[in-house]
Formats: sequence, C-alpha cells, structure tokens
Amino acid sequence: MTTDSPIPELALRIADLVTGMMNEIRPRLVQAALTGQRAENVNLRHHDNFLSDHDLWMHRRYKDLLTEVLPSFIYASEEADPQIVGPDQEPDLCVLVDPLDTSELAVRALHGYTHIMIYSRSLKRPILAVVGDIFHHVQLYIAARDDNGDDHAFAITADGEQHPLNRPSHAHLPEALVTNYLMRPAERFQPLAGQQQFLDALAAPADNGKSKGRIGVDFGSVSLCHVAAGFTDATVEFAKGFAVWDLSPGHYILHAAGGVTIDLEGRPIPLDHGLNSLPEINKTMSTRRKFIAAGNHELAEEIRRAIHP
Repeated sequence: MTTDSPIPELALRIADLVTGMMNEIRPRLVQAALTGQRAENVNLRHHDNFLSDHDLWMHRRYKDLLTEVLPSFIYASEEADPQIVGPDQEPDLCVLVDPLDTSELAVRALHGYTHIMIYSRSLKRPILAVVGDIFHHVQLYIAARDDNGDDHAFAITADGEQHPLNRPSHAHLPEALVTNYLMRPAERFQPLAGQQQFLDALAAPADNGKSKGRIGVDFGSVSLCHVAAGFTDATVEFAKGFAVWDLSPGHYILHAAGGVTIDLEGRPIPLDHGLNSLPEINKTMSTRRKFIAAGNHELAEEIRRAIHP
C-alpha cells in the first residue's frame, strides 16, 4: 500500500498482513467449494458452530505472522484460549482474532470474512481493527486511532483504492435497508419473523408513499462495516447475541465512521470490551451481546422502539 496514506503505519502493516492471509486462503477455499472437500472438523469449543481445518490453519498462521509485527501481545482467538505471546508477561496489547468468519459459507466460496482487532489494555479501548472480505472487491474495512487520539475509518478495494468512511446513512426506518444474521432457522430466522411490529414499521410507506424498507442478510463484524460504509443503513441482533470477536472489530469501525451501536435498552455499547486482564478476557470470550447498529442515532432508536426483546 502507498506510503503517503492517511492510514497510520501500524494499521497499514496489519492490513497488509490480512490481505496476505486472504490471498493464501482464497484458493484453498475455492478448491474446497469446487471439490466438496470442506475439511469439517469437530468443534470442541463451540459445539454448534461449523469449524474447518481452514479455520485452524488461519488461527495458527495469524499468531505466527503477528509476531513479526508486534513483539509482545495477548492472542485472543476464537479457536483457542487466550495466551501471552512474546517476552513481556504483561503486554499492553490484546489482539482479538476471528480467523475465518462464516466459514460454513467460505468453504462453499460464497462468503468469507476475517476479523482482527488490537486493543490497548492501558487505554481500555481498541486502537486498530481490520475486517477482511475474502471474495469481494471491497476487500478491507479499517479503523485506527491516530497520534492525536482521533479514530478514523477506511475501506480499501482489491485494486488498492482507499476510501475514508465518514458518511454513514441518514435514513429513517421506512426507507432503510436493515440486515440481520438470519441464517439459522430456529435460533435466528424464527425470532426475526416474530418481530411483527418491526417488520410492519419497515414495510410502512416512506415520505414519497413507496414502501422502500428492506430486510437483508449479513454476517458478523462485516455487517457493521457495511453500515459504516453506508452500503446498508442498520444491522440488528436481538436473538442469540454476537460474541466479542464478531461484534467488536465492526463496532470499532462503525464508531470511527460516525455511526452508533446501542443495546436493546438504548444504552451506547462502550469501546471497553473487558479485555484488560486474562480473567476478564476469558469471561468476555464466553459472553454475547444483543445490539442495534445504525448509521444514525434516530434510526437506531426507531428500530429499538419497534422490536420486542
């Protein structure tokens, strides 16, 4: 990537690392899709989640590559217990990783994402996040804290074009595209289908008399990145909740772009995700959050008033 980029140097190095990872894994996933050899593995940590050999390979590969960029850090991956890497026994940085999100679709070459967030334990907040989209042209979503303490968000396409993200949607609910991770029939789709007041509000005529509201499917952290980019207007999770590795990287990117993420009671979700000590990290890795993420606060509140927990 260009050296005169407005993106901080560490963020560029992590973005290059993520791009390299995607370039390595993409042909493997395409081969898995075309041959039907999806390398499914027994998931001992999350019994109801799909796990492939590709997830485990990326988990190990990320840890090795990160040691070339960061001398010491806590490695908190979805695929293993948190561990200290490097000589410092109390490193400031915690690296949160979801090596391969939506892996059951990635091995079909449909959708696949990879998340990484660097969190400062002293600041009690993220300082960098990169979400990679393995199969699409808009390839990277980035947030980073600059030397002045300000957060900025960017999207980078496969041809290297960098785009600042600072204009999320101003839509209201009757004209909004709202997404939800609705793939699981019992756990997620049925709860969504039961939100009649929300669906009626989304289907109501907009100011021009046309029914413009839409419901769409989206996945993990990238769903909040799509809101940050203005590609969608909001995303909501009121059924099972998102784990920290699915929510937090996209949450930080949306925050940096000027959007909002609230819980179902209307409280802003803080950037302090509880990654400040090994006991806290272990606890955080086993909890889930329900949330509404939107391009503007008014839309988030419209959605909140329309849904029932």
